[in-house]
Amino acid sequence: MKIIKTIWLKLQNSDREAFPRWHLVIASCLVAGLVTLINAPVSTDDSAETQASSNEERPSVNTPLEGQAPLEAEELLNPLATLIPKSNPLSFYEFDTAPQQAEATDPLVKHEVVSKGDNLSTIFQRAGLDNKKLAEVLESCKESKTLKQMHPGHRLTFTVDPQGTLKRVDYQPNLLETRTFTRQGDKFVYSESKRKPDIQTKVASAVIQSSLYGAAKTAQISDRLIYDMANVFAFDIDFALDLQPGDSFKILYEEAYLDGKKVGGEQLLAAEFINEGKVYKAVRYLDKDGQAQFYSDDGKALRKGFLRTPVEFARISSGFSLGRMHPILNKIRAHKGVDYSAPTGTPIMAAGDGKVTLAGTYSGYGNCVTIDHAGNFSTLYGHMSRFANGIRKGSSVKQGQIIGYVGSTGLATGPHLHYEFHIGDKVVNPVTVTLPKADGIAKNEMARFSAQIQPLFAQLKDAAGKPRVVAVQRGTSANQNAL
Repeated sequence: MKIIKTIWLKLQNSDREAFPRWHLVIASCLVAGLVTLINAPVSTDDSAETQASSNEERPSVNTPLEGQAPLEAEELLNPLATLIPKSNPLSFYEFDTAPQQAEATDPLVKHEVVSKGDNLSTIFQRAGLDNKKLAEVLESCKESKTLKQMHPGHRLTFTVDPQGTLKRVDYQPNLLETRTFTRQGDKFVYSESKRKPDIQTKVASAVIQSSLYGAAKTAQISDRLIYDMANVFAFDIDFALDLQPGDSFKILYEEAYLDGKKVGGEQLLAAEFINEGKVYKAVRYLDKDGQAQFYSDDGKALRKGFLRTPVEFARISSGFSLGRMHPILNKIRAHKGVDYSAPTGTPIMAAGDGKVTLAGTYSGYGNCVTIDHAGNFSTLYGHMSRFANGIRKGSSVKQGQIIGYVGSTGLATGPHLHYEFHIGDKVVNPVTVTLPKADGIAKNEMARFSAQIQPLFAQLKDAAGKPRVVAVQRGTSANQNAL
């Protein structure tokens, strides 16, 4: 206030014609505002939560994805927390498959990559082909409808003769498939070819000294593999709280190669995790219907009805409590949920299968999603920066599906997820509640299960140190399912 008073007196004693009174008032207000901003305290508390102060729903507001906040010093808050959903492991985005230079410069061969907003007409036009030639292909055979299933990143190759007649169209939706339309007279004949990758099975192990992520990097294990392993054991191990120095793990996984070049990501086959002396085992089993799921070595399902933690590698900043001082309202208020501190933009997953009952702004929760699950269960996710694509009231979601992203909307002092777990009308602690398990291997399938997993655990037992190849299968998979 002394600074403001001094400036005011100096201005009053100056030339009145140069400084009319209303100018002085405006200048003083600006100075006061500046001083207030300079002296205002900066909040560093990221443990905020919110409880709804009213039950009114408001229209949905989808805010843009905010920039990633700097990661905190704790190693558990690592880049894994901001992983995007996995893409097609054999899509063209995973590696460089550009045409050979000789082909690219051949005037009779045109290469096109599907871009966002493209349709068949625009692609044909870029290749120098008119709509008449497009119609010839589309009207030739029923398989031509496959061309309408294109997505960004897919590739087409057009071959014409010196007279400009279209002779062939090759459509590649991924690395392994080529769908070809070849001219025969005035018609096009459809054919397709599929390649099988070479599969290498590898093993790796690591001991945790400070963090899971650090141990994985030391052992040269990819982010994707450590992310998948954490998901497999997420029902039994809380990777935000339970890890201890000296814990260790082993993994068995596959990599796919085409023409000697790695394609796509890795596929986890089996894992063993030792947490505080307790051994947890998991193996990927492919059932008679071709469905893959992870089980313990004795055939019990690792998947529970609900995820214990809906945000990967976050830390609990505020626990379940009936008598906590609210950081914004500054009064004692029940905290009927758990806050997970994580950088803005971190993916939030549905804790279980269910139907979305709210995807919009909801009182102090800000951007909020609620999901009804079977068995009289429901979950709530608050303070999102934005919702995932397709998440709206009435949408069906699967366990582990990304429904939104961490933010600080509503009554929040920093980016975090406020997560609640309800059984009927009762709110329970999601950290301690007993979660129902999914079904295990049926008795009449146990013999098949044992025969399939024994070779995998035999290879896993040999894991030690950095990743190394233990077997190579040409064009097949150790788990009977090519990537």
